Amino acid sequence: MSGDPKIAIRGLRKSFGSKHVLQGIDLDVGVGESLVVIGGSGTGKSVMLKCILGLLQPDAGSIRIDGSEVVGLSAGEREALMRKFGMLFQGSALFDSLAVWENVAFGLIQGRGLKRAAAREIALQKLAAVGLGADVAALRPAELSGGMQKRVALARAIAAEPEIIFFDEPTTGLDPIMADIINDLIIKCVKDLGATAISITHDMASTRKIADRVAMIHNGRIIWAGLKSEIDRSGNPYVDQFIHGRAEGPIRMEVRAR
Repeated sequence: MSGDPKIAIRGLRKSFGSKHVLQGIDLDVGVGESLVVIGGSGTGKSVMLKCILGLLQPDAGSIRIDGSEVVGLSAGEREALMRKFGMLFQGSALFDSLAVWENVAFGLIQGRGLKRAAAREIALQKLAAVGLGADVAALRPAELSGGMQKRVALARAIAAEPEIIFFDEPTTGLDPIMADIINDLIIKCVKDLGATAISITHDMASTRKIADRVAMIHNGRIIWAGLKSEIDRSGNPYVDQFIHGRAEGPIRMEVRAR
């Protein structure tokens, strides 16, 4: 990574009672870079993402975006910061009561104050960018397949042309072919916007497709980070076990006997 990072995280800590989830995260994300964060369930990936988004307040540490500290911002400052962000949620998180185009345009109308007609035009453009025609715009999410819902969610994530896009398990619940289609769309949309991207996933096929760099969280810390081309020779036994999905290794999964 060259130049100043778009996002710089130092010493990030977050606990919930006696459970220490983040235990000193240090991580940089370059401008226009696609970083994928991998790790098992409960290792802190989602908590880290929520701290960056401001949905959770860290107990300690620094998060700087474009060189400015964002931990502890006021409500007004946080609202301005959120304009830089787009988000594709796990499970798509579409509003069942709204038409597809209204889902895509939701942030434009509610957050940016755009008139409905102008927001609808942008929504149609973004739907086209993810391979969906105008005939889909008036449908409800329940009328769509899982893959089409994910495309709508991606269109919503890019609707306001954000500088930073977060992808939370973007291929969960999709068959391998549709997952690869979504991965291709993520690459295209991020590149077209020139956006910085952070993805969290368990899916190594997705990781290898969309990442420029990969970082692995284990026990609340970044234990390895590097180019995706380096991951197969990381020399880290935790990374090696995870990327190959081996039961045997230093990572121990808790299994309770019935």
